[in-house]
Amino acid sequence: MEPRTQALDLLTRYYAAFNAGDWQGMLACLDDGVIHDINQGGRQIGKAAFADFLNHMDRCYRERLDGIVLMASDDGTRAAAEFTVHGQYLSTDEGLPEASGQAYVLPAGAFFSIADGLITRVTVYYNLTDWTRQVGG
Repeated sequence: MEPRTQALDLLTRYYAAFNAGDWQGMLACLDDGVIHDINQGGRQIGKAAFADFLNHMDRCYRERLDGIVLMASDDGTRAAAEFTVHGQYLSTDEGLPEASGQAYVLPAGAFFSIADGLITRVTVYYNLTDWTRQVGG
């Protein structure tokens, strides 16, 4: 299978696991030393830190992605995704407005580095100001 197709298959599995709430399935797509650049936040390194992030997100948010469009370089080492997040704000996240089950819809994107069939970097972008407006902050 060509590298570009392998990268797209990897991201397809990653996002299918996300939408299924299958955190172990997502983690299986990641390199042990994965770099995670959080939208308008810091950088976390390692699969354990990513697992902690997923648990935090699971506590504060319920999200489903649709309209997912995947792109990958010919050599399969870089990829991107564009999608729409449909979410519900379940529990107040530190430094953000109070949660009361507010719904939100956000366009978002992500960039990936890939090596040896695993994701080595995930960088996600969305408009935090738009999200804050939607949840009443």
